[in-house]
Amino acid sequence: MEYGIVGLLILIVDVYAIIQVLGSGSSTGAKLLWVLGILIFPVVGFIVWLLAGPKSSGKLA
Repeated sequence: MEYGIVGLLILIVDVYAIIQVLGSGSSTGAKLLWVLGILIFPVVGFIVWLLAGPKSSGKLA
């Protein structure tokens, strides 16, 4: 049961990270590499994105 909860939490944070990457102002190639990194290495990819990933544009409509 515990592994299922941990897996669900990892899925949630990875989806959040991918949404943030896609909404960032980075180039398409950089976005693709970040998304692939997060999908291939879910835990490590999220941590690396959290520390060094592209930031959102920060613009509010």
